[in-house]
Amino acid sequence: MTSFYTCDELSDLGIKRIGENAAISRKACFYEAEKIEIGNHVRIDDFCVLSGKIIIGDWVHIAVYSALFAGKYEIEIGRFSSISSRTAVYAESDDYTGISLAGAVRDERFRHTKGGNVTFGKHALIGTGCTILPGIKIGEGTSVGAMSLINHDLEEWSVYAGIPAKRIKDRNKEILRLEESYNAECGSKRRGEIL
Repeated sequence: MTSFYTCDELSDLGIKRIGENAAISRKACFYEAEKIEIGNHVRIDDFCVLSGKIIIGDWVHIAVYSALFAGKYEIEIGRFSSISSRTAVYAESDDYTGISLAGAVRDERFRHTKGGNVTFGKHALIGTGCTILPGIKIGEGTSVGAMSLINHDLEEWSVYAGIPAKRIKDRNKEILRLEESYNAECGSKRRGEIL
């Protein structure tokens, strides 16, 4: 027995869509699995939590202890993106100003949440221990350094780091040529790929 679900076991999880060659840890947790779409060649490691409407493109890796909370919104991750360990992505969050009670165990009448869709462009790289707040767009090819707080949209093909994340420099677009070579060699342009 491996540490990854078999194809039959993945079918039993009730996930809306699962592509080919998905390596999903048996120790990952899925809430509202019927809203989750997983592309081809995706790997989701141990102790990851995915909750709500989440669309994961092809060739994506979500590393150990990462958590994606969509709430009433959506999280979309573009092809060839990676989320490093201990990263938290929130598409919805409680209001911490004190005008309402916080926490999922409270009656909705007494809670106030804020939120918005979170989108990762293709080739986005998120370093370990990052926090991504609701309504954020991470541009194509953007790379974020470890332990960063992402509380605003990030430009395409840029490198960011810090609390809050600040733009440091351009990111090399050579990766697009590598993607072309990879597609030619590995045949990733198969039917059924997403994002």
